[in-house]
Amino acid sequence: MRLPSAVVGDAQTSGFAWRTLTELVDVGNRMAGQEGERRGATVVRDAFDDAGCRDPHVEEFEIPGWWRGSSSLEVHEPHRRVHDGQQDVLALPGCTAGEATGRVVDVGDGTEAEFDAAGDLDGAVVLASSDTPESADRWIHRMEKYVNAAARGADAFVFRNHLDGSLPPTGEVGYHERPGDIPAVGVSCEVGMRLARYADAGCEVTVSVDCRNEPTTSRNVVADVGPDTDEAVLLTAHVDAHDVSEGANDNGAGSAIVAEVGRLLTDVDLDTRVRLITFGSEEIGLWGAYHAADALDLDDVRCVVNLDGAGSSRSLRVHTNGFDSVKRVFAGVTADFDAPLVTDDTISPHGDQWAFVQEGVPAVMASTVSEQSGRGWGHTHADTLDKLDSRDLRDVATLVAEAVARLAADDADTPHRSREAMRDAIDPGYEQELKLGGRWPYDDLE
Repeated sequence: MRLPSAVVGDAQTSGFAWRTLTELVDVGNRMAGQEGERRGATVVRDAFDDAGCRDPHVEEFEIPGWWRGSSSLEVHEPHRRVHDGQQDVLALPGCTAGEATGRVVDVGDGTEAEFDAAGDLDGAVVLASSDTPESADRWIHRMEKYVNAAARGADAFVFRNHLDGSLPPTGEVGYHERPGDIPAVGVSCEVGMRLARYADAGCEVTVSVDCRNEPTTSRNVVADVGPDTDEAVLLTAHVDAHDVSEGANDNGAGSAIVAEVGRLLTDVDLDTRVRLITFGSEEIGLWGAYHAADALDLDDVRCVVNLDGAGSSRSLRVHTNGFDSVKRVFAGVTADFDAPLVTDDTISPHGDQWAFVQEGVPAVMASTVSEQSGRGWGHTHADTLDKLDSRDLRDVATLVAEAVARLAADDADTPHRSREAMRDAIDPGYEQELKLGGRWPYDDLE
């Protein structure tokens, strides 16, 4: 073990992460580029300071901001209904303001085959589920479904939650091609299933979205632990959250655990500097992570451990992006602590680690496995503190602290990969998604 027994004991009795998380969720709206995100960043900076980390500070940068107004979905045929409150319908960040009336065309899960089978979409209001079918070889992001709808002539897009509970989902659809071409809203599973049923008999609706797309300022929070070496291990999370909830698991918990791990590591004899960063603007395009990656000498970044959705249980899941060197460290840690571990080697462009993965830096995303969490709570009003447990945060912080300490050891070997190797390893489907969202980073290699 790299963590002394006294540090493990401290981790298992600490309330620091839970107090930090509570302060974050009590901020409320932490939407990227808005006042709540600034206040959340202040909470994290103060936590870094209280933890004894070195030089906690805020770094600001410009982003394309988005502000939510009112939205509605009115069903005209076959039976009139009006959905006009945030508990019924939510605009999707990155879309444009506007109003559109048209027939509802249900494209199921929004696969390419289902779009092709839907036929003519000119002037339609496209309805797509948040689900991805088991037959798909990758997760199909809402942005891809939205762009496909707009490209095929639809006048509006409706994104329905595939999990029940009267929870309309929100989530970015513009990415780096903001604003999108058509208005877009999220509706609950229950509303969406009714629309799908009506669509079979002929359904006409009006979608109305009021929103603003304007430049604004976001911020990262940075601090260091350990020796002042040029090389560093990065431990990261994102502090921003969607404006409809507290963002407890996505991703207040991740930010709180980063601060707690920093606190624990101040009492560990590290060989290499550990840099703590909580990013802004993850939810609307990973802008904070891109800003950090551009500012750092990536040759000096040994590896990145990014925490996102890591508070729903004490059972770790690590998305390795094919970096076996980091995977082996987490496997060793969980084996030594007799803790479960689930891994996924898919190279995925989702999460702040992607800004480093695309450049060949060993970077993983650590989350937790829970039947109660996942996207069913995330990106909805229900991502609240009551879903989490302080004991889980203690266990996750202990495991992550031990993993980061091992990665910061002199004998840690985490080889980088070339940009060409990363490009060639990306699934063609994700290549398509990155290009649709304006985030394909390899044009210089074509």
